Amino acid sequence: MREVSFIKQNKEKWLSFENAIFNNDFENPDELATQYIHVINDLAYAQTYYPKSKVVTYLNQLAAKAFQKIYKTKREDTNRIIGFWKTEIPLICYQYRKYIYIAFIIFFAFTFVGVISAANDGEFVRSILGDHYVNMSLENIEAGDPVAVYKSGSNWGSFIGITINNLKVGIIAFVMGVFLGIGTLYIMFKNCIMLGSFQYFFYEKNVFWESVRGIWIHGAMEIFAIVIEAAAGLILGASILFPATHTRYTSFKIGAKTGVKILISTFPFTFAAGFLEGFITRYSNVMPHWLSVFIILSTLSLITYYYLIYPIKIQKQITQIDQ
Repeated sequence: MREVSFIKQNKEKWLSFENAIFNNDFENPDELATQYIHVINDLAYAQTYYPKSKVVTYLNQLAAKAFQKIYKTKREDTNRIIGFWKTEIPLICYQYRKYIYIAFIIFFAFTFVGVISAANDGEFVRSILGDHYVNMSLENIEAGDPVAVYKSGSNWGSFIGITINNLKVGIIAFVMGVFLGIGTLYIMFKNCIMLGSFQYFFYEKNVFWESVRGIWIHGAMEIFAIVIEAAAGLILGASILFPATHTRYTSFKIGAKTGVKILISTFPFTFAAGFLEGFITRYSNVMPHWLSVFIILSTLSLITYYYLIYPIKIQKQITQIDQ
């Protein structure tokens, strides 16, 4: 069968199934499972005869959405909260992985701009961070503690204040995606420029390693989470710009719902980063170097695994089950 005929023959069935999934328009999980099998069969057919076609990508995404719905509605479902982080979020991250990759590319690009700008303009750091912050950092460097700013205040006070601020930044990065993603890009640009120039400032003052120990103990998860939240904002913006087969309003609702789920999934990491900054970072200059490196690599590995590697494993498991 020609691809055009295949699509024409099954298009209405696929669209009806997709709308039913989104609107929960099924009387029971068994009906959903039956329709799911039909989609899987169509996917297998398309993979065999049209392996490079976009219809394969579409059916693969549709099958992933259906699996999520089946997982959530099956009678033997045990714990909704565990399922949310164990299966639902990884599948969403796999389905929208290109937005996560794009968010990281943008993050590195904007951060690099910050580094280059600081390296070529002696006043750039002051224009970004402010005279007060720069002068305070210079005093801390002279005193032998470049990141003393992270040691001010009480443990609990720092933890609560920092966590609330990071949650606010993440939520704003997501919500600003409603402006066609441009708002999210602006938030990323502002924060990445600040990060790049900030790190170059310490490099220029020959205390780069000390700054890494003081910043990235909590920053690995904190900054990674913000990038994921920015990806959620880009998804929201793309849902408005590229509605595909949906109406723009329906596409927006799907994008908003998906983005909110991704945003919520970052909260535990944001809380963990706040805890590290409030209770651990302040001791970075007295703890052994190996312990600093261990904490940084462990936290970075954990969040990297969850958002970049674990989703691929879950998707492979689903594919094996379907086959």
